[in-house]
Amino acid sequence: MLEPKDNSPRITPLSSPNNNSFAAPRNAVATAEQATIGRTVVIKGEVTGSEPLYIDGRIEGSINVPDNRVTVGRSGSVSAGIHAKEVVIMGKVEGNVVCGDRVDIRAEGSLTGDVVAPRISVEDGAFLKGGVDIQKTAKKEAAAEAAKPASPVVPPKAAAATAGA
Repeated sequence: MLEPKDNSPRITPLSSPNNNSFAAPRNAVATAEQATIGRTVVIKGEVTGSEPLYIDGRIEGSINVPDNRVTVGRSGSVSAGIHAKEVVIMGKVEGNVVCGDRVDIRAEGSLTGDVVAPRISVEDGAFLKGGVDIQKTAKKEAAAEAAKPASPVVPPKAAAATAGA
């Protein structure tokens, strides 16, 4: 059996280093860095950030997280325009939503406002009142342009000859 070379005593922690009893809500993606607005928190104004945002409280104003996901939890209530890469709605949203990737309205979710996004998903039982504008992403537009056949180039003399015939 191998023994440690130094004779220092081994320290065994009495409890685990993470005593956090917080459990991530179901249907929400748990990431290492996600900002959470709790049930009792009310924010009036502009919310901006560069990490995913989970809202279980209330926000009035605007939300701008263009490169990340905004999740409105079941207890969440948002009276704001949302600009994000992806939006998941399980609570109530009143305002326009502009997404770079996808809007997902779950069965218990409610959205009153216009949606601009390349993809949208509305589950049975969800509420949606507003306009929907499905827009192509830059990648899809570039792929569509590349897939188009090139128009044939007709020399000017040949074009004139066929036009006069």
